[in-house]
Amino acid sequence: MREGPDIARIAALVADPARSAMLIALMDGRALTATELAGLGGITRQTASSHLAKLVDGEVLVVEAQGRHRYFRLAGSHVGSLLEALMVFSSDAAPPVRTGPRDPALRKARICYDHLAGEMGVRLFERMQADQWLADDLTVTGRGRDKLAEIGLDPENLPPSNRPLCRACLDWSQRRPHLAGRLGKAILDHVIAQSWARRLPASRVIRFSPDGERRFDRWLG
Repeated sequence: MREGPDIARIAALVADPARSAMLIALMDGRALTATELAGLGGITRQTASSHLAKLVDGEVLVVEAQGRHRYFRLAGSHVGSLLEALMVFSSDAAPPVRTGPRDPALRKARICYDHLAGEMGVRLFERMQADQWLADDLTVTGRGRDKLAEIGLDPENLPPSNRPLCRACLDWSQRRPHLAGRLGKAILDHVIAQSWARRLPASRVIRFSPDGERRFDRWLG
């Protein structure tokens, strides 16, 4: 008798090369049409529609109708974390020694669903732990609240959600955790709102300006 979650069903949904290509394209939090995803997956629109229907039925994707168009996006940050972890695993299982993306910009800073990943994301998380902004159970300490207040963030006043406030997400390129959860999203939103960095169009890259990186580092201390 089978016990526990049916991981085989989810694994089968993600395992198809065309489906995995479409899922990775959605890891920057965007919503795309079936036609756009078909092009990214290298398949026909009809084939893409069949794949997308399975992913929606499996609760890996959600679909939103707007006018005549239907837009597909990841069902939540948990799907983005799963894909990031699979990318870590598949890179570790492959022959090349170098891990993660070849593109230096992707390695430095990128979006992982809705939070900061890459070197900059790992630097943030490590500083938050080393300087005791976060306790061992990833709750925000008094020092952490003071540091977040410096950039106008209050963990108690973030938009309500069933997501955890802080969660560690294993980074694809760095092999160390970066910060996910509602606080990870809030920090990335602040970085972009303050023009410390910007998202490159149709890319997962987060590009910091020289001044923005200095401000980010100054805040980290």
